Amino acid sequence: MRIAVLANLKKNAPRWEGMPADQWDDLDSPRTVEAIVAALRSGGHEAEFIEASIHPPYSLIEALQRFQPDLCFNIAESHFGDSRESQVPALLEMLRIPYTGSKLLTLALALDKPMTKRLLKYYGLPTPEFQVMERADAPLAPDLLDEHGELRFPMFVKPSREGTSMGISADSIVRTVDELRTQVARQIAAYRQPILVERYIQGREITVGMVGNLDPQRDYQVGEGMVSDELPSGLTFLPPMEIDLDHFAHSEDRLYTNRIKTEWAETMDIYLCPAPIEPDLEHRLKVLAGNVFRALDCKDVSRVDFRVDVQDGNQPYILEINPLPGLNPDLSDLWLQARAAGWSYERLINTIAELAAARHGLVESAAARLTR
Repeated sequence: MRIAVLANLKKNAPRWEGMPADQWDDLDSPRTVEAIVAALRSGGHEAEFIEASIHPPYSLIEALQRFQPDLCFNIAESHFGDSRESQVPALLEMLRIPYTGSKLLTLALALDKPMTKRLLKYYGLPTPEFQVMERADAPLAPDLLDEHGELRFPMFVKPSREGTSMGISADSIVRTVDELRTQVARQIAAYRQPILVERYIQGREITVGMVGNLDPQRDYQVGEGMVSDELPSGLTFLPPMEIDLDHFAHSEDRLYTNRIKTEWAETMDIYLCPAPIEPDLEHRLKVLAGNVFRALDCKDVSRVDFRVDVQDGNQPYILEINPLPGLNPDLSDLWLQARAAGWSYERLINTIAELAAARHGLVESAAARLTR
């Protein structure tokens, strides 16, 4: 197949005075796109990277028309807008070009953390109590306050439409109403978007990656308030990974912050994969991850992030789902999990491409690679 790899490189992103230092931490490096292109070529495909922008000097539409891909390997984050991760898929659907990964509605929902949590609540899936604040002095939900008008429990404050732990620091944990309003004001000023305030879950940080697609004959969509207790038959679950945050008990208050991901991750041994957890907890996490995959109608690949409440019998809480997970070949959560499963990077990338090709009817089956 001719496959166009679509991404937004951090070095090509727009700049302006006063932008947050972590504004483009979600974007990719040349190292990542070069590795994906090389992996696809090793799988026998003709592959080329295209910067996923319509703004000069880039011209995505013209580049696609020139290359004439059979499939696009999409990891484009885009730059602006509440649903920016869905912009390139929308364009591809207009051009009738197949692409890897979830469709535009799923990408728009997953990027908007409050909308994701509302959907999880609809399906009865465990996610921390929350409120969305568009201004710092907004009234607080009564169920978040005690009889004295103070917070019932520590809360966690973060931007509602960002990734790579943007905006997250030790200051994100707040314990009083004044602290909450101060942090909300700071984040609104920095990120210009509604802020998510949710109950802080003190516990272990674990992520579960999945590759595959639901079997329409067996993995049916459940109704309101209903979840499946079985693992979906169409998904391959990679070994769960725990982020060992004890290294950062003082500097980051045991949070998986933006500083850890962008400054320290490559120099410290903090990734435990497979996670040292009991089989029953691993099964529960995989079942929940599969339900989230189903609820948001994900395709081909996704990763679900959990906090496991050590004070509540190891109860898992869903923080978010990433249907466009990072694929950095040196250090990305999904790749570390695939490697722990015995996969090569080339196998991971080509499996995602083949799953999408099969889903779009470009090849007969992509299941064989999953069972090798």
